[in-house]
Amino acid sequence: MNDMRFEILVKAVQNAGLWSTLSASGPFTMFAPTDEAFFKLPNGSIMKLLEDSQGLNSILSRHVLNGKVMESDLVGWKKAQTLKGQDLEIEVDDGLKVDGAKVIQADVHCRNGVIHVIDRVLIPK
Repeated sequence: MNDMRFEILVKAVQNAGLWSTLSASGPFTMFAPTDEAFFKLPNGSIMKLLEDSQGLNSILSRHVLNGKVMESDLVGWKKAQTLKGQDLEIEVDDGLKVDGAKVIQADVHCRNGVIHVIDRVLIPK
């Protein structure tokens, strides 16, 4: 990802040991929180997350689906299953939302799938 809005996400993916997985041929769908989304976390959370590779892996795995799922595909869905088999809630009222996070830019094509930019980090419930 060469988009400057995702510097924390790129560092987090590397620290979580997910870089090789997400660099594979895929295809994958990623709900990508911006740096601004990470800054919405409580004070000190970002540094603690970046130092906890196992916890970070768990959180970031919630942001990835197997396969290339476009915004138009998600419109008919109620849930989507993540790489780790967890369910994310899909809503289409007043724009597309994933587990309450608003999709602020959809269908960003990349080499091995698609990215949907979201406005907050998807923390496990």
